[in-house]
Order: sequence, then C-alpha cells, then structure tokens
Amino acid sequence: MTLARRAIADGLGTALLLVVVVGSGIMGERLSGGNDALALLANSLATGFALVALVFAFGPRSGAHFNPVVTGVLALRKEFPVREILPYVAAQVAGALVGVLAAHAMFDVPLLQFGDKARFGLAQWWSEVVATFGLVFVVLSCDKKAAPFAIGAYIAAAYWFTASTSFANPAVTLARGFTVTFSGIRPADIGGFILAQMIGAALALAADRYFFDAEKGAQ
Repeated sequence: MTLARRAIADGLGTALLLVVVVGSGIMGERLSGGNDALALLANSLATGFALVALVFAFGPRSGAHFNPVVTGVLALRKEFPVREILPYVAAQVAGALVGVLAAHAMFDVPLLQFGDKARFGLAQWWSEVVATFGLVFVVLSCDKKAAPFAIGAYIAAAYWFTASTSFANPAVTLARGFTVTFSGIRPADIGGFILAQMIGAALALAADRYFFDAEKGAQ
C-alpha cells in the first residue's frame, strides 16, 4: 500500500478514535444524571472496546499508530521509516480534529468549540508521563495478536488510575482542545500535556532498550 493510503488510513482510524472518545463522553454525561463516575465509566469502556476494534481493523492497513508519539518511537526503534513520520503525524492530527467535529455533529452541538476544562499542574503532567510511558511500553512489548487487547485494556484502565484521565496522545490532546464537552481540555493546557507525553514516550523507549539489551546479554 502506498504511503499516502497508509497515512490516510491512520488518519481515519484516529478520527474514529476521537468520535468514540468525545461521543461517548457526551452520551455518558447526558445519561449519568450528573454522576461523573458513571460518565467516566462509560467513556473509558467505550474507548477501550473501540481501541481493540480499531487496532484490529487498521493494523494491517497503517500499523494502527493513531498517535504521534507511537509513530516517533517506532521510527527511533527503526521499525518505521523516518521519512514517513510527517505524513503520518499530519494525518493523525487532521483525523483527530475531524473526529471531534463528527462527534459534535452527531449530538447536535456547535461544531467549533474551544475547551474550557482546566487540566493544569504537576499532578496532571506527571499523570500524562505515567500514562504515556505505560501505553508506549505496552505497544513496544506486545506481538500483533495481543496488541489490540492489551492497548484497549490499558487505556480503559488508565482513565481511572491517572488524575488526567490518560490522554497519552498529542493528536488526541490537541483535538480535545476543541470541545467543551466531558472530554475537553483548555487550549492553554495542551502544551504541558504534550510535553509530558513526549517525556513518557522517551522513558518507555529507554526502558524497552534497557530490557531488550538485558535479554540479548542473557542469551
């Protein structure tokens, strides 16, 4: 498959991921009667289940990255061509933004919004370091058969064990700055999240190399 088609496929997968994240957040908030725990449960389960399906569907087509830090780490690991990073990341960001618009259209809310939910501070940033570290380490550790289930399960769990509800994805973070719904984030807080995600991804790559080198030495 050509680079253009693979990048478009990854953008489409990212768009569908954002449809799920934002759409299930809206639905959960509307049906929970003000119970944030119930809304978060709906949001996390929908996202985890959808990730399993999307990784299965798009894995053979694009590799199912859906995430700029995953693309970057795979390139640093020499499992993805460096020259293809920019098209993939551009498609992921564009797809994420389209996904937010699609979710807004489904629920008849204004298409263009700017997030107003404050997500700022050391606890939030550290949460994103931990969330992204775990996600990237899972991606690097699993074979193709296990990856969809492992990734979906990790993200569903990370909604609950992180203070930030585990964005763990720069494209997702940017796109969620354009919704005032349950899943939103203030645009002013996006930069801190993305920096924390990049740190988490770098630590995951370092950990992966450390254990990989140890395994090679033991053989």
